Amino acid sequence: MECEICGKPVSETNPTRAKIEGSVMVVCKECAKLGTIQKAPPKPRFQQNKKGKRNTKQQKRNYRNDEPTEELIENYNTIVRNARESKNWSREDLGKKINERVSVINRIESGKMTPDNKLTKKLEKALNIKLLESVNEVDLNQFINNSSGERTLGNIMKIKRK
Repeated sequence: MECEICGKPVSETNPTRAKIEGSVMVVCKECAKLGTIQKAPPKPRFQQNKKGKRNTKQQKRNYRNDEPTEELIENYNTIVRNARESKNWSREDLGKKINERVSVINRIESGKMTPDNKLTKKLEKALNIKLLESVNEVDLNQFINNSSGERTLGNIMKIKRK
């Protein structure tokens, strides 16, 4: 087993799990200092089915296999504001056209709120602008450079150490 950050070997009998930036990963002792060490995951609970046999408890997972193909452009807030102003609409007018509150328009134009896909489509249609751009797939195999040939977070990112 290898560290998910740097790729160093990790003990399989007693792996260290650390929460780093909101993700729990199996890491070496050195990389565990970057986050908080987590307790071992709980053992799976068993339940009996109608026939009296024990089954592991299965949770429903709603993961989508496909990655998003479109992404919101970086300067969406200024584009929305400029398009609205070019049509000589107030924020109230735009809010009425797309059936949203003025406070939502204010937060979008100030960059404090990122619109979801549904709201982005409404803005694109009402203002006749393009806010979504297609995302290119990245070949992660180009980042493999450790001995085992596995991808680790450390292969892809540069870690800034203090």
